Amino acid sequence: MGEVHINGDANHHESKSNGSAIKNGVVAGITNSTRSCLWFEEEIEEDLRWVFSVSKILHTGVSEYQDIALLESGPFGKVLILDGKLQSADADEFVYHEALVHPALLYHSNPKRVFIMGGGEGSTAREALKHRSVKKVVMCDIDKEVVDFCKAYLTSNREAFRSSRLELLINDARAELEEREDKFDVIIGDLADPVEGGPCYQLYTQSFYENILKPRLAIGGILVTQAGPAGILTHKEVYSSIYNTLRQVFKYVIPYAAHVPSYSDSWGWVMASDEPMPKFSIEETDVRMKQRMISELRFLDGETLSATLALNKVVRRSLAKETHVYTEETARFVHGHGTAQKLLCQ
Repeated sequence: MGEVHINGDANHHESKSNGSAIKNGVVAGITNSTRSCLWFEEEIEEDLRWVFSVSKILHTGVSEYQDIALLESGPFGKVLILDGKLQSADADEFVYHEALVHPALLYHSNPKRVFIMGGGEGSTAREALKHRSVKKVVMCDIDKEVVDFCKAYLTSNREAFRSSRLELLINDARAELEEREDKFDVIIGDLADPVEGGPCYQLYTQSFYENILKPRLAIGGILVTQAGPAGILTHKEVYSSIYNTLRQVFKYVIPYAAHVPSYSDSWGWVMASDEPMPKFSIEETDVRMKQRMISELRFLDGETLSATLALNKVVRRSLAKETHVYTEETARFVHGHGTAQKLLCQ
């Protein structure tokens, strides 16, 4: 097995998480080759791996919950890796974060208070703060080390972290929502994928949505959550189940998806509310975005939003037939963690 060692760090680190640990400066998922090329490899399925080149290992760290690495990649620029799994890349993170945040805020009549579950890198807060009507964004992430790491090294989000409208909390989102009495117009789930043995899968369950999250939504409030891979071959992992689970809790549920190149797949999100979410034409959406937002988006506009809502036939049929409800006892999980295995440059 090839290994890449980071110069200047000979300390022994070992994570308590299920992911591969960083030991003696070795980054999980990074391998070298006979031609001294560096590669990041993530196991998506047992017989499917996603590999891309790494030009530089910028920073590494380890927290109580996960291993952290920031890499420089040829195809994707700076790439944030948690527990050996790619979280976001400079080249296309705006696709994921714009799709996650803006549809719900645009559909809400007047969003003023936003709660973010997770979102440690700050990009979700950055997008929510682009809306003129938003007076308060509460971002609650359990991992202080990840938040501090991203504040220090992800320069694109520094302005968001400094905003007077942002309240940053280090806490478990479930516990925070359970303890609070105030309500929010939009709650955003920017959580890690549900992984077996990890803490996040409990924040995708019917009991959490029904008993803890829903009471914290104001009248007309909207929940939006990332819901995992939504490709033709991958949407049954967790996406269809999360969608069906939300249908048991809310009256109106809207699934949508977009291709994210660094994820090597289409990615899915789900919006849910007890109030009907309006249908805007492409032109009406563009007008609303111009009126409500302080800057133009890179990915999303009226036409693109319309496309994300138009799921392909295979996925639509699966979602319509899905009967599985996500509970702590019947949870479904995204496959595995990143792995480190040798790959030769040829």
